[in-house]
Amino acid sequence: MDTSPITAWEGAEAYFTFADKPGVMYAILAAAVIICFATIVSASIHEVEAFKKFEGKK
Repeated sequence: MDTSPITAWEGAEAYFTFADKPGVMYAILAAAVIICFATIVSASIHEVEAFKKFEGKK
């Protein structure tokens, strides 16, 4: 079952963005971790406030 449209690899080129710059890869990873952590903290704060409001404590 050969469904690939590529018949020859001669002249093929590939571009790996930031593959040779590990600092950029670490920066992107750090940004993703910070964004994920901030989302979890923000959701937690919202849930606590919403629960207090629901219980009538605020």
